[in-house]
Amino acid sequence: MRLTTNEIIYKIQKALSLSHEEIIKAYGLEGYEMTKDHLESLLKRSQDNSFMIATYEELGIFLDGLVTLRRGSSPVLVDEEVLLTNNLILKKLRIALDLKEYELRILFALADVELTKQQLASLFRKENHKNFKPCSDELLGSFLNGLDEFYFAGNELE
Repeated sequence: MRLTTNEIIYKIQKALSLSHEEIIKAYGLEGYEMTKDHLESLLKRSQDNSFMIATYEELGIFLDGLVTLRRGSSPVLVDEEVLLTNNLILKKLRIALDLKEYELRILFALADVELTKQQLASLFRKENHKNFKPCSDELLGSFLNGLDEFYFAGNELE
């Protein structure tokens, strides 16, 4: 099952209960002008006539904006273009949500995925590291499902 950029944005929005205004603000924090109409077209089902495919750039900017929205701006500026991988998506979400190792393991466990400390650490290593492991679409999807389960259960208790 290949996760699309739209599905990733939608799953994050749903799991974190982000309003359209918060998502637009996240884009704005990164200097990207996202209109409400365009955002709504990205969050629609693919069968809808006004559906538009989110670019990897739009997904990356959203993730960067989410980090800035949740954690504040970073003084580090990267001028080079970076390929958006599932590992990088996972890393940006970890940073944005300030997740510790044990919290990541809990989120994966909520989606019935058990990872050892070493397996989890391998997902966050640099690609040229000997213990690097690529994050599959299934594993990223499980994380997003665990995130949704965690925040849904937490919101239900309030």
